Amino acid sequence: MDDKKYLKWYHKIGYGSGDVAGNVVYALLSSFLMFYLTDSIGLSMGVVGTLMAVSKIFDGISDFFFGRLIDRTRTKMGKARPWMLWAYIGCAVTLVATFCVPTSWGITAQYVYFFITYTLLNAVFFTANNIAYASLTALITKNTNERVQLGSFRFIFAFATSMVIQYITLKAVGWCGGGTTGWRTVTIVLALIGLLVNTISCLSVKELREGSEEEENEQAQEKTSFLQSLKLLLSNKYYLMICGTYILTQIYTSMIGMGVYYAKYILGNEDMFGTFSLAINIPLVIGLIVSPILIQKWKGMYAINIGGYLLATLFRGLVVVAGYMGNVPLMLAFTAVAAFGISPLQGDLNALIASCSEYTTRKTGKCIDGMMFSCSSLGLKVGGAIGTAICGWLLDAAGYVENALVQSASCATMLNVLYLWLPMILCGLITLLLTALKVEKANKKLQNMERK
Repeated sequence: MDDKKYLKWYHKIGYGSGDVAGNVVYALLSSFLMFYLTDSIGLSMGVVGTLMAVSKIFDGISDFFFGRLIDRTRTKMGKARPWMLWAYIGCAVTLVATFCVPTSWGITAQYVYFFITYTLLNAVFFTANNIAYASLTALITKNTNERVQLGSFRFIFAFATSMVIQYITLKAVGWCGGGTTGWRTVTIVLALIGLLVNTISCLSVKELREGSEEEENEQAQEKTSFLQSLKLLLSNKYYLMICGTYILTQIYTSMIGMGVYYAKYILGNEDMFGTFSLAINIPLVIGLIVSPILIQKWKGMYAINIGGYLLATLFRGLVVVAGYMGNVPLMLAFTAVAAFGISPLQGDLNALIASCSEYTTRKTGKCIDGMMFSCSSLGLKVGGAIGTAICGWLLDAAGYVENALVQSASCATMLNVLYLWLPMILCGLITLLLTALKVEKANKKLQNMERK
């Protein structure tokens, strides 16, 4: 990595705004899709969870496939931007379709319809858009600090969008008539907003063209088969670590998404979900703003990521204590501190993936940025689906009844496990993984060897 500056402030903001579009899809799916399917359509939580898990088989294949396509794409717009631009049209259409399950159809037809639209959205269109968008971190700058800044800008927009969507969606559905009509109207509006912002973001940056160095990488890439690229990817231990970290963070997000059920059936007020989303997302945004400064001060991402997740693990444990005390203000306060703790990793995830890609390039001479950034899409969707499926299976086994005035004691216990205990455990597991993720140190070692 070099110290040359590649980006102006408006490039960083333009790039970061792209995650408004991404989180129109992600926030709706992770926070409200299960709730919509169970409490508005009346589908079984267990069956929906199983269908989501099966759908990930297609996702796992398509992530590597689209990563490879991006690596081999050559257009005037670059490698990634064409996929980012055009794939979101499909995202918008299939997102609306997923939240428009026909109520007049039989139950089996509804499950089939949901599976098809959900799989198309995730395995095809969102995969292509998300991998392309993530890959731009490595394609528009080679400066490590700028990559961290891009990650911070990206996730500031991401969590701000999630905060707004989580806070207003249930209210907006009510304003639009409630039920399936309300969900359809709100989803159409959000999908159009996402389409507009994605287009602006894509056109606000340009991919680097650096003559001979890039031509050499392109020629090397063309000589590398898909299976060889896949082997390079899986032989990079840091890729496997970052992929595992990504999956765990998304399972964590799915558990936090159970807050809509926790608020409705444990706290007795589903609107409290919006309040908890503020307690999560405001500290996250603040943390993302200061993360680049902290990373420079701590001389890298390694220490700040571990320190942040140790803090998060401790305060998620305190959320558990406050939850059993029934003290909502303390729960909100501890939730906020835990969210601040996880913010550095959220901000530098893309920079870490770029460092993993650099490790492969330095070690093998092969550049596979597109496939390397497949872990962002793979982790996002597989982690989210696993988390949602686990929640669906466990709540279904615990006797969850949609729209019941009072859930059973076993269901209430399970909601406490999902929303209180598992987020703390997941933070601890992520901390352990981060202690082994020493990719920055490995790259410096390889760089020193090259100089000799």
